[in-house]
Amino acid sequence: MKTPSLSPQSAEIVAATAGVVAEHAVEITRSFYPNMFAAHPELLRVFNKANQAIGEQPVALASSVVAYAVHLIDPDAPDFTPVMERIAHKHVSLGIKATEYTIVGHYLLEAVGQVLGDAVTPEVAAAWDEVYWLFGTQLIAAEARLYALAGVDPEEPWRKYEVTERTEETDEVFSLTIKPVEGELPAHTTGQYVAVAVDLPNGERQPRQYTISGAPEGAFRLSIRRVKGVDGHPDGQVSTWLHENAHPGTVLDVSTPSGDVVLEESDAPLVLASAGIGITPMAAIVEDLAERQPQRPVTLLHADRTASAHPLVETMQASSSRLAHVAEHVWYEEMDAAGEARGARVGRMDLTDVEVPTNAKVFMCGPLPFMRAVRRTLMDKGVDPRNISYEVFGPDLWAQDPDNDAAEQKVQLNAAMA
Repeated sequence: MKTPSLSPQSAEIVAATAGVVAEHAVEITRSFYPNMFAAHPELLRVFNKANQAIGEQPVALASSVVAYAVHLIDPDAPDFTPVMERIAHKHVSLGIKATEYTIVGHYLLEAVGQVLGDAVTPEVAAAWDEVYWLFGTQLIAAEARLYALAGVDPEEPWRKYEVTERTEETDEVFSLTIKPVEGELPAHTTGQYVAVAVDLPNGERQPRQYTISGAPEGAFRLSIRRVKGVDGHPDGQVSTWLHENAHPGTVLDVSTPSGDVVLEESDAPLVLASAGIGITPMAAIVEDLAERQPQRPVTLLHADRTASAHPLVETMQASSSRLAHVAEHVWYEEMDAAGEARGARVGRMDLTDVEVPTNAKVFMCGPLPFMRAVRRTLMDKGVDPRNISYEVFGPDLWAQDPDNDAAEQKVQLNAAMA
């Protein structure tokens, strides 16, 4: 993706003000969202309210805009292309339209003025407006390309799917097998996700993204964890609605498959590291390998609270049993007879004595602290960070780890989303 350039005057102003904007970036976005939603409540049907409530979306947006600005003015800044691709895929899965960038830009720049006050001169406002529109036009172009490749009209991004089967995986996780009501199943790449939009009892409409955990007999399997609220936060609206209402015969609005963390053609050994519901992309990858590359060496690493909380166990076992070269390691924080029968270890994932090929391609999915710890251990074992990919559920806050220095973030942004 070719990087556009700021005008010389704007570049000078952005360089001089980037530190101030970065310092107040989260405050700016926290002002921006309420203002925009008050004027355009229809956008609440696109944005995830849960991520708004716990503060993750403002942090992700603020960090992305600041990182993009730094990318424009600093030739040594991390390559922003992987971040841009990831955002574009997220937006396409949610049916974001090009016209909505005008609304977002207006209220975002208005919030900059509200927070920074007199520091925002007309020249400063114009410079950051230029930053936003360079960012926006690149995203619009990337998203238009993804819509075109998928054969999807961005004005009609949702398609009807019928639930044909439901499986209770654990007390908290259930799988839905879904098929298009009309036409054929769209093409997808293993590791991608779709968004499901539901109309809630309070009249709101909310989308959530779920990994395609398998593709049985011309259908998609979505494995969904019912989100229980903690620390005063409410239960997940969409996952709860699906848990209570999605049964065979239910028709759902589903987006086109999206996502840039996918299984690529290669013969290199694979390491799949997951925790909790992060097992969903791993289930899809192992199912794919069993069909197309059963000779490829695979190391499966999974951590969970208990054996009973471990989802997709039978599905994974059925697929992995068809692989010629597979090593499996499981950790449970609490051990019981079922865990012992599976040969699990007690405690959190510890890779100290786990053999990992240094030329392995690695996929990770789980809570951010888990993935950071696994990544550091794998790097210590000699795995090239450029071969470590990750998927995160919700806004991507990976690069905002306060424990990471600039050099570490540069490696992550360049490599972790390959």
